[in-house]
Amino acid sequence: MVIIMPAVPPFDSNAGEPAYVYVRVADHIAARIAAGELPAGARLPGERDLAAEYEVALGTARRAVTELRERGLVITLPAKGTFVASSRAGNRD
Repeated sequence: MVIIMPAVPPFDSNAGEPAYVYVRVADHIAARIAAGELPAGARLPGERDLAAEYEVALGTARRAVTELRERGLVITLPAKGTFVASSRAGNRD
């Protein structure tokens, strides 16, 4: 059986309802995680690389990563990087 997952559309900071740009970036990365583009255990690009990829300020990229951490979607290990959390890590009791 082949499952075709829809691709996540390119990032557009002006699409949708009004929101802070860091929330839009976090939502886009969350959609990439949900679509399987970024599987559990995958390392996210560094914050500078995310800022360049999404064409946002470094502070915006940092806040987006913080938002993803607060949602339980990523885990940051100091001096190692930020990684996509396993589904079990996001459901801790």
